[in-house]
Amino acid sequence: MNSARPLGLPHVDAETPAVLVLSGPVRRDVVDGLCTEVRALLEGGGGRVVVCDVGGLGPPGLAAVDLLARLELAARRAGGRIRLRDAGPALRALLDLVGLRFQVEGQTEEREPALGVEEAVESGDPAV
Repeated sequence: MNSARPLGLPHVDAETPAVLVLSGPVRRDVVDGLCTEVRALLEGGGGRVVVCDVGGLGPPGLAAVDLLARLELAARRAGGRIRLRDAGPALRALLDLVGLRFQVEGQTEEREPALGVEEAVESGDPAV
């Protein structure tokens, strides 16, 4: 039996981002620890994106908005970004209301039509 470590660098899957599961209710005393965890995940070589699963946060409020803003700031300072997973319509609307834009899994990017959607053209429309 050989227990020697293989030579070379360890395999890192850069296509699969790290996932941080957030559960609620959001308490002020855990925010700093979560920011540290986001920085550690980004600096650990797991890619430039940390996926934050926000499905367990509960009803959205300003505490959740503050947490997500701080996580995004910590991620940007570490050279990365966060992406939201399982963000409900109420949370997305609240983030939009306060002017925070996050990448959300499962949504098409801005100005990019969904797959299989064709634009209709009216016969009186001028050519572009």
